[in-house]
Amino acid sequence: MENEKRQMKNYTKAIVLTFGLIFAGISLFGLTSTGAQQLPTTNPATKSATPTPTPIEEAPIEDDEIIKIDTDVVNVLFTAQDKSRRLLTTLKQPDVRLLEDGQPQEIVAFSRQIDLPLSLAILIDTSASQERTLPEEKAAAVSFLESVIRPAKDEVSVVSFTGEATLEQGMTNNVNRLKRAIDRVEFVGPSGYIGGGVVVGTPPISGRNQAVQGSTAIWDAIWITAAEVLGPAPEKTRRAIILLSDGVNTFGQKKLEEAVQAAQKAEAVIYSIGIGDNFYDGVDKGALNKVSERTGGRAYYPRDEAELRQAFRQIQEEMRSQYLIAYEPSNQKRDGSYRKIEIQIANAEMQKQKVKVTHREGYFAKTDKK
Repeated sequence: MENEKRQMKNYTKAIVLTFGLIFAGISLFGLTSTGAQQLPTTNPATKSATPTPTPIEEAPIEDDEIIKIDTDVVNVLFTAQDKSRRLLTTLKQPDVRLLEDGQPQEIVAFSRQIDLPLSLAILIDTSASQERTLPEEKAAAVSFLESVIRPAKDEVSVVSFTGEATLEQGMTNNVNRLKRAIDRVEFVGPSGYIGGGVVVGTPPISGRNQAVQGSTAIWDAIWITAAEVLGPAPEKTRRAIILLSDGVNTFGQKKLEEAVQAAQKAEAVIYSIGIGDNFYDGVDKGALNKVSERTGGRAYYPRDEAELRQAFRQIQEEMRSQYLIAYEPSNQKRDGSYRKIEIQIANAEMQKQKVKVTHREGYFAKTDKK
């Protein structure tokens, strides 16, 4: 035990968000007419920020002092649910086992996390499929902010998107600013749009602007948000993206796989709220399930405004009912390779009860490159 203590030290690290780098130096964001900032999601030259693992908790108790071990440590947040999808809050370390690339790993810390600060990004699809439901989405998002955000701990950003993403509000703990940002999110149809998905007339010669305005680039929006908005967030935060969209991607350069990888690198969970025209019409559940589950989140499909608000409440509950498990990988190579993570239920009784754990599927190893 004494030898282990000598290997450990207190660790703190601050990440300075250099807005000049994000907004000017690499020309990612340009001012829109509303004062919001444009995220050029189609810039392939932009490099995503290299994430730093979330610090681990030393003792298996709630919200103890967070420390970090000198060697590379992987931290994984997960939730556990019974067959009725009720969250379980009584798991202990012996109830689970962890594997990396199929190999059992030694767990060095296990704790229930209920009070870590939150770094959230709310992504709102403003394409034609959201025209009729957007007011309800905005009202539910505001209600979520009012009930979840703790100004002393949490921070949120708001991003709207069609064919391009717009940073309506950067990371802030000011609820009034966030509410104003959500309030100014609106659907703007392409030239000639008369409602109901119908466009009349001849598109202008500058076809790209028309295409951008009348399309939906979901994966580009997730990619740029994970890399440039959530990626630089402070270490000691739980990062998440709340995506409101029908999941039908019609534009952009990024693929679903690239969006997932960007979220994994930023250690961000994606919660999808699948909502389209008249709530449930035309929602691509397969795409939303995949992008959520592969990052350790869930997808919800509300059928009306009441269920929409319930989806936000469930997301809030889940973010406050997670476990943090940390391990030192037996593979300590700093080769940047992708490593697959699997958390299994080891408790025989819980196996009979069909307890299911949800977590991100993997991570990218560090590299020695600076």
